[in-house]
Amino acid sequence: MAITDWPEGERPRERLLQRGASALSDAELLAIFLRTGVVGKSAVDLARELLARFGSLTQLFAAAEKEFCTIHGMGRAKYVQLQAVVEMARRALQEEVRTGDALNSPRAVREYLQLLLRGRQQEVFVALFLDAQHRVIAAEELFQGTLTQTSVYPREVVKRALHYNAAALIFAHNHPSGVAEPSQSDEVLTGALKQALQLVDVRVLDHFIVAGTGCLSFAEKGLL
Repeated sequence: MAITDWPEGERPRERLLQRGASALSDAELLAIFLRTGVVGKSAVDLARELLARFGSLTQLFAAAEKEFCTIHGMGRAKYVQLQAVVEMARRALQEEVRTGDALNSPRAVREYLQLLLRGRQQEVFVALFLDAQHRVIAAEELFQGTLTQTSVYPREVVKRALHYNAAALIFAHNHPSGVAEPSQSDEVLTGALKQALQLVDVRVLDHFIVAGTGCLSFAEKGLL
């Protein structure tokens, strides 16, 4: 049955207008993006198939073009549209983070970092450089690959902090394994970075680990 044949109160678009986007399921939101289904499947059916195939919205967003286009009804145009939506969301969050106090906007910081790092196939180390009012000056991907004290150089991080005249930093990296728990090397690295930055009077406010749908804060765990 086509969505247009559903009772009005069950149609995703009408429900969004009546109750807001947060009231919709992942499949319903994705169905609105898809707009139409394929023969024998409504847009909601197709959305559910996509989520089942990739496992989550996060993994769908991170899917390669070739894999995405193997789904019947999907193609390059839809892939481009989806990536544009993801990038707009990332930039909107980045604007929110840049214009406010990062410590007073923990939700925006977490969501920005999750959108930036989720689904990455290798570890990526990111730094947010903050001014004295904890507003974000810049965000940079500093290192990629297996992250240890020998691959993330505290000296280089200090140089970038001085370049931006930063008063504080927030670090983040991802765990492609999907486990949002710090390893011993994560803790050693964070301690080394904190110690090196203290020498130039720059504070480390937090270090986030993004993995799957989780986002762990070192500060909240008492690890800083």
